Amino acid sequence: MNTMQRSGSGSLQSPRSSSSQAPFLSVSVTDPAKMGNGVQAYISYKVITKTNLPEYQGNEKIVIRRYSDFVWLHDRLFEKYKGIFIPPLPEKSTVGHFEIIIIYLLAEKFRFSAEFIEMRRQALDVFVNRIASHHELRQSDDLRIFLQADEQTMDRARFQETGIFKKKPADLIQIFKDVQSKVSDVVLGKEKPVEESTPEYEKMKNYIFELEDHLAEAQKHAYRLVKRHRELGESLSEFGKAVKLLGTCDDDALGKAFSELGAKAEIISIKLQKEAHHLLMNFEEPLKDYVRAVQSIKATIAERATAFKKQCELAETIKFKEIDLNKYRLTRSEKLAEAEREYEMLKAEGEETSRRFDTIVRLMNEEIARFQEQKTSDMGLAFHEFAKGQARLSNGIADAWRSLLPKLEAHSS
Repeated sequence: MNTMQRSGSGSLQSPRSSSSQAPFLSVSVTDPAKMGNGVQAYISYKVITKTNLPEYQGNEKIVIRRYSDFVWLHDRLFEKYKGIFIPPLPEKSTVGHFEIIIIYLLAEKFRFSAEFIEMRRQALDVFVNRIASHHELRQSDDLRIFLQADEQTMDRARFQETGIFKKKPADLIQIFKDVQSKVSDVVLGKEKPVEESTPEYEKMKNYIFELEDHLAEAQKHAYRLVKRHRELGESLSEFGKAVKLLGTCDDDALGKAFSELGAKAEIISIKLQKEAHHLLMNFEEPLKDYVRAVQSIKATIAERATAFKKQCELAETIKFKEIDLNKYRLTRSEKLAEAEREYEMLKAEGEETSRRFDTIVRLMNEEIARFQEQKTSDMGLAFHEFAKGQARLSNGIADAWRSLLPKLEAHSS
C-alpha cells in the first residue's frame, strides 16, 4: 500500500491546505532503522505528526516507535471502542526463539530485508493514518500518547497494562468461533445457543465471510503473479548473459546481434523485477491488508456476539429474580428488602448492557458503510495500479524486442 495513494491512509487534511485554520492531523511513519543484534534486534520507526489541533503539543512532533508500540495502540483502541472496526496491523514475524535454527536464521534474514522493512513501514503508516482520519478514534487519549509521548513514557504505558487490556483480539476471534459453533452442544442437548439472528446481522456476517474468501483467493493469485514476474526476470537475466557470451564467439554482424539480444534480455529482466516490486507494494499488499481488515471486523463481530449473549443472559436472570421477588412479597419474607436491592441492581445492569449492545449495533452499521466506501476506493486504486503497471511492462517489453527485429531478420533470410 502506498500511503500517498491509498484513501485509507489519507489524513483529514494536508498541512499545506490553503485554509490554515481548518483542522488537520497528518502522520508519517518514516526512517526505519535496525536496533540491537541477534534475537534482541528490532526495527524502530520515526513517527512524525503535523497538526493544528489544540489538544496536541505544538504543530509538529517527532517520536521513535517500535512495532510493539503500534500493537499497544491497536489493543487499547480495540478494548475501548466497541463496535468500531479498528484498523489492522501487519503481521509480526512468525518465527520465535525456539524454532529450528536454520528456519530461524532464514526468517531473521527476511525480517530485516529492505523489502520486508518497507512493506511493514508502509502498512504501519496506513494503520496509524486510518486511526488519525477516523472521526471517533482520532479523539483517543491513547492516540495522543502514541504520537507525543517520549520513549520512556511510552514504555511505561506499554508495560503497565493490566486487567482487561491484557486481553488480545485473537482471544475474541476464538469467542466468535465458540459462539458460532454450538451445533454439537445442541445435538447432544447440552446447551441452547444464544445467537443474534436478525436479517441485517446475518446479511453482514455473510458479506464479511464471502469477502474474506474472495480477498484471500485474489491475494493468493497476486502473490503468484509477483513470483512469476520475478522468476521470469531471473530467467531472462541468465538467458541474456548466455546469449551475450554466445555473441562473443563470432566477431561479425550476427555476433553483434546476439550481444544486443542479450543486452535487451537483461534490460527486460530489470523491467520485470521492477514491476514485480510494484505489484507487491501496490497490488498484493493492499489485498493482504484488506484480508487483515476483514479479520479485524470479525473480531468486532465476536464482541457483538458476546454483548448479545450477555444481554440475553442478564434478561433471563432478571426474570428469575422477578419470580423470587414476587414469592418474597407474597410470603412477606425477611429477604424481601435484600432481594429488591439485588433486583434493582440487576435491572440497572441489564439496561446498561442493552444500551452497550445497541451502541455496538449502531456503530457497526455506520462502520460497515464506511468500510465498503473505503474498500471501493482502495480496491479501485489497487486494480488500476495493476492494470497500469502491466500495460507499462507490456509496452516496454514489446518496444525492446521490436527494436531488435530488423537486425535479426537480416540474418534469418
